[in-house]
Amino acid sequence: MPNTFTDRSTTLFLSPQDVARLVGQQGISATLKGLASYITQDFLRWTAFDKSARLAAHSPDGVIELMPIADADSYTFKYVNGHPKNTARGLSTVMAFGVLADVATGLPLMISELTLTTAMRTAATSAVAARALARPDSRIMALIGNGAQSEFQALAFHHLLGIEEIRLYDIDARATAKLLGNLRNNPDCANLRLVVCESIRGAVRGADIITTVTADKTNATIITADMLEPGMHINGVGGDCPGKTEIHADVLRAARVFVEYEPQTRVEGDLQHMPADFSVTELWQVLSKQQPGRESDTQITMFDSVGFAMEDFSALRYVHDLAQAMHLGAGIALIPQLNDPKDLYQLIRPKTVALRASSEETVEAEMA
Repeated sequence: MPNTFTDRSTTLFLSPQDVARLVGQQGISATLKGLASYITQDFLRWTAFDKSARLAAHSPDGVIELMPIADADSYTFKYVNGHPKNTARGLSTVMAFGVLADVATGLPLMISELTLTTAMRTAATSAVAARALARPDSRIMALIGNGAQSEFQALAFHHLLGIEEIRLYDIDARATAKLLGNLRNNPDCANLRLVVCESIRGAVRGADIITTVTADKTNATIITADMLEPGMHINGVGGDCPGKTEIHADVLRAARVFVEYEPQTRVEGDLQHMPADFSVTELWQVLSKQQPGRESDTQITMFDSVGFAMEDFSALRYVHDLAQAMHLGAGIALIPQLNDPKDLYQLIRPKTVALRASSEETVEAEMA
């Protein structure tokens, strides 16, 4: 297929099926590792990005967001929603697509699905943070919330961090059954123990890492301070918009808290519980060794993850590179092709006018 960086006639389009084929060809473990590598690379050049918090349109039932970011060469944005009631309508809670464009020209190089890709990049980001913040000997994780994101979190922590046992809890037993069905008898999880728990407290007792990935748009308290044990790492994923939290404020007070982009997390994360002077550390500072991560085996750490545009930038770069290497996707004529770039009207010029103009040009050429 044409190289979309040089061919200006089409924009590369990746459907959900294309991304699924991409994962199928190289395997979920390799895909998660590749995403984690690209995300880490971009965190390490954090200052190269033109960053802003995402734009959000809130409604009683959910939120629709636009997440833009750019470096000197590429611009990306993601359109994404979050509507917890959607499953009752046969729709996904989260749906997304994204665009990768060339900064020098503004040319859209690729449009890609980002629903599946977002789930994978979120899990990969969780693993990148946990590698820096969790105890290196962590082997047991509690996974609270077993919905659409849960399999990806389980696989990322199993393959990228060596988690051997995952305790599962969800208020909806069908969600847990779904997760079990997807992961049991899966060759990617041959050495992963899955334990169904009857309560959150039972799931987190003795766990090294706690991942919360619930969906309700409410100020919930999934994890409270009396559940904490020395050395735990909390991966808070579900609290990601104003009025939607999972972690009690006392947990944040007891932990050292890390975030992606502080201005955004202050508004959207569990950090919205806390006063403006509550101290946090941005993850890029830890990865670049400008700030320490975990400081002792007994310290409690928390990654207040809301999802940031840079992670989608990394994911779009990654799927674009792989799609080109694997010859996946299709070209679509998104941008008009013009003989004269100053004459946009030519696209709708009546044919009779166009024919007359062409004939006059031919006569003038012959007379010359």
